[in-house]
Amino acid sequence: MELLYKNIDEPGLNTIAVYESHGGYQSLRKALAMDRADLIQELESSELRGRGGAGFSMGKKASFLPKDKMDKYLVCNADESEPGTFKDRELMQKNPHQLIEGLIIGAHAASANCAFIYIRGEYDYVADILDAAVAEARAAGYLGDNILGTDQSLSLVVHRGAGAYICGEETALLDSLEGKRGNPRLKPPFPANQGLYQGPTLINNVETLSNLSHIVRMGAKAWSELGVKNSSGTKVVSISGNVQRPGNYEIELGIKSRDLIYGLAGGPPDGREVKFWFPGGSSAPILTAEHLDLPYDFDSMAGAGSMLGSGAIIVIDDSVPVVDVALKLATFYRNESCGKCTPCREGTNWTVHMLERIDSGEATPMDLDIMASVQEHITDHCLCVLGDSMAMPISSMIKYFRPEFESHIEAARHRNDLGAPPSPHPVEAVGSAAAGPYTSVA
Repeated sequence: MELLYKNIDEPGLNTIAVYESHGGYQSLRKALAMDRADLIQELESSELRGRGGAGFSMGKKASFLPKDKMDKYLVCNADESEPGTFKDRELMQKNPHQLIEGLIIGAHAASANCAFIYIRGEYDYVADILDAAVAEARAAGYLGDNILGTDQSLSLVVHRGAGAYICGEETALLDSLEGKRGNPRLKPPFPANQGLYQGPTLINNVETLSNLSHIVRMGAKAWSELGVKNSSGTKVVSISGNVQRPGNYEIELGIKSRDLIYGLAGGPPDGREVKFWFPGGSSAPILTAEHLDLPYDFDSMAGAGSMLGSGAIIVIDDSVPVVDVALKLATFYRNESCGKCTPCREGTNWTVHMLERIDSGEATPMDLDIMASVQEHITDHCLCVLGDSMAMPISSMIKYFRPEFESHIEAARHRNDLGAPPSPHPVEAVGSAAAGPYTSVA
């Protein structure tokens, strides 16, 4: 069933006139007529889980904000920096009013009077589209003071970030919004109590907020019947890597992973097979071909030792060496680490050096044990999850492909003995499609 992607490719959908012709902003009118407590209960009953990675209940998160009258903030995390993820870009570019309507509904539920869309700097052309849509919504009376004659007032600002991966972490994003360097904060206090400018703050990502108008329109019960238990609703999945039809696909959660990778995305090129895949972006522990028949939902991915994450599937076929993928991934996270905490700053750097030793033939099988131990010392010991985002997939690669790592060491050592040049790194699978073509398919 299409919800977020309904009419997505209709010309002019980014304008308020076309959006309203399809019933746009009617859900907002319905939400504003509801008591805030009832609206929060409706969002909780829908069982909408955050679509940004953590999968936490959106309604419950909104209920954590204090009920006292004070300045409260709603922040939309549009810093889509997870390699392999490019769904939010399309949602904002083609249907910005869907996000804005959901954001206003979320602000009403949380009693927030000031909102920000924090968008990554590389999405400059999308930010221009959002700015134009915000201006249209303000002119139509959907933003500003006493929206549609109610007591809900809301200002909305589109804030361009500087393209730092760490600003996808919610507290680092808040620091960046305040004009500081994007570093994660120590929690507690949590943003719901002390967030932006020390005020109560609700933070959700683009896809999560875009669902709110559909929940209000359909009703929580009808919306929650989509998908499966503990994974309600539809999900936009970005599929990239070694597949024939990379793109964004809106599916009901619970579909078989094989139907996603082979059915919708066409599977690997002819003559190739799936070697392994990231089910939730590059930070998710990898799964192998033996996991392709698992349902694609939060609980099934967690039960297999991975996570649904941001809903970005990166497929690696049997033509790609696992060492090349591991090195490219570790280098990315080493470069993006803010350096604030030791396990992440030193652990990512050491992992890159160890993988370089493996690739050059200088390592021994003992180095694999050391590298696995380093990942264990990184996981759950960092100020935020950036270190874990590297450690978890690297650990899973060693778990599933240790013999290939050992063979790679021996082959590289043999080349060195013969005086042959090192092998090239032809890897373009991890995150490559994030900057490449995409399409919207139901």
